[in-house]
Amino acid sequence: MAINPPIVKPSASQSRRCPALLITAPGSNHGKTTITAALARYHVNQGRKVRVFKAGPDFLDPMILEHACSLPVYQLDLWLAGKTECQRLLYEAALEADLILIEGVMGLFDGDPCSADIAEQFSVSVLAVIDAAGMAQTLGAVAFGLANLRQNLSFAGVLANNVASTRHDEMIMQGMPSTIRYFGGIPRDKQFVLPERHLGLVQAEEVSDLETRISAAAAAIALTELTALPEAVAFAKPESGGLPDRLSGVRIGIARDNAFSFIYPANLDVLRAMGATLMFFSPLADTNLPDVDSLYLPGGYPELHLPALQDNLAMKAALHEHYRQGKPIYAECGGMLYLLESITNKAGECGNMVGLMPGSAVMQSRLQGLGSQSAQMPGGVLRSHTFHHSTIETSLAPIAHGERLYNTSPGEAIYRINKLTASYLHCYFASNPAAAAQLFLN
Repeated sequence: MAINPPIVKPSASQSRRCPALLITAPGSNHGKTTITAALARYHVNQGRKVRVFKAGPDFLDPMILEHACSLPVYQLDLWLAGKTECQRLLYEAALEADLILIEGVMGLFDGDPCSADIAEQFSVSVLAVIDAAGMAQTLGAVAFGLANLRQNLSFAGVLANNVASTRHDEMIMQGMPSTIRYFGGIPRDKQFVLPERHLGLVQAEEVSDLETRISAAAAAIALTELTALPEAVAFAKPESGGLPDRLSGVRIGIARDNAFSFIYPANLDVLRAMGATLMFFSPLADTNLPDVDSLYLPGGYPELHLPALQDNLAMKAALHEHYRQGKPIYAECGGMLYLLESITNKAGECGNMVGLMPGSAVMQSRLQGLGSQSAQMPGGVLRSHTFHHSTIETSLAPIAHGERLYNTSPGEAIYRINKLTASYLHCYFASNPAAAAQLFLN
């Protein structure tokens, strides 16, 4: 699905100007998150208010970026959220920020829609971060290709990452075309590298020296030509439209701790805007549920916390009582695994889980599900994304399957038992607020 609508420049009365930059790369693992976090922290240190966004449906990168800028980081996805919602997020950020940064997803042109589509749609210039390991003058050719594949793309320039020495930096500059601005290089240094695990980066709260890493990377940014603010962009004011008050008076309990942390902040905004009261709890540490009408169990890493989840018998009993009373439960990915009878991790260790759903989950060494899907939920279709390394065996028959965006094979199963709805799919509530509300209503 190509995103190529005509670009209409908004008038001054319909827009808000703010310096903005989209940080991209030729592909994954070039250091986009590190550089985006470093750039955000550098400007925060200068006394500026920086709003950061993450292109695509990623959960982990935003945790790092939020630590760097000390403000919530929202996803920008032209399919998942839609152009109007992305426009609203950017406009509202521009009302308060001195700088907007957007970290791209994968490579600049990977996916449909891709990071370049976001840059073109909102007239944001692009900075290419290119890992210089294993090449020198050729880096200029890679930069030239990124800059010139699309005529409407505003290309700010290139930053080399993992530069081995002063001589290496000189060789990179030798190969840089005169039409490409070279902002400099970030030296090869292990203290800049962010740790990873099977779903991507390690969660920010688990990196004990994250502050040291980000501060060091920000200091390296100070030695490049990226210290000046980028060009200001006019972000258009979207058409106003309120959400229906469908969840007025509904109290929703949301699991939030190191085992359950994959939740779009925009989802929380939608629930609040529809009148819900949100109350957070920890399946790892709490022994009781808050006094709520419905539950939301997001994804995360339950497989890394099997003993704590297994041994918290009081919490498992509280979940059973909530279900027995006929109250709604909505569970996504890791939240769904927690509701099964057991989870087996990669080491072969098995933990007994809640048991509200028959079946078990087993972690696999390779990715088992990835991509955008339309989810036919009981209240309507929600746009969603899936990314998981586990498989489940269950006797439950799905009530529906997600519809994949790019092929016709069956998508993720969607399960429904009484008022319990569960799937591997992470749904974006702003894509259909009415359908989202139905998940939490009796």
